[in-house]
Amino acid sequence: MKTLEAGQIFPKTEIARLGGGTLTLGEPSGTDRWQLVVIYRGLHCPLCKKYLARLEQVKSRFHDNGIDVVIASGDPEEKAQAMADEISITVPVGYGLTIEQMRSLGLYVSTPRGPQETDQPFPEPGIFVVNNQGKLHIIDISNAPFSRPDLDALAGGLEFIRANDYPIRGAHAA
Repeated sequence: MKTLEAGQIFPKTEIARLGGGTLTLGEPSGTDRWQLVVIYRGLHCPLCKKYLARLEQVKSRFHDNGIDVVIASGDPEEKAQAMADEISITVPVGYGLTIEQMRSLGLYVSTPRGPQETDQPFPEPGIFVVNNQGKLHIIDISNAPFSRPDLDALAGGLEFIRANDYPIRGAHAA
């Protein structure tokens, strides 16, 4: 597994996008915009459904602060579409992350416990905030579905960061 570090350039990752075309993780939509990349485990994960439903409720806080929101998983198109439909997600949805792409993002990858879960390896949750210079401003990677940042706290923190030109923290090697 590759470990991403705060302050490094985010490895732009191009994947298929629901509705057609591609979605580039790590590429905000404008020169002054940032991007919040949320990686979720897949349709099989009830905690992901709750988390993404909450993201849909608070997305305007990110957008109003100049931060694009995108989500992605390793699910195939039909499962990504089912997730988007089930929780009425309106942010751009990428699908089909490969194991190689998951590893390049420093994500933990899990093997399904059985067919009741899913039928292929999948990424564990990851949150990346990419600033307007393409650098990782915030990284949160988990090896289990139970540990994810609170979205209201994240939105508030990013409001503070953007308003106060708060620097990237944790950029020095230990």
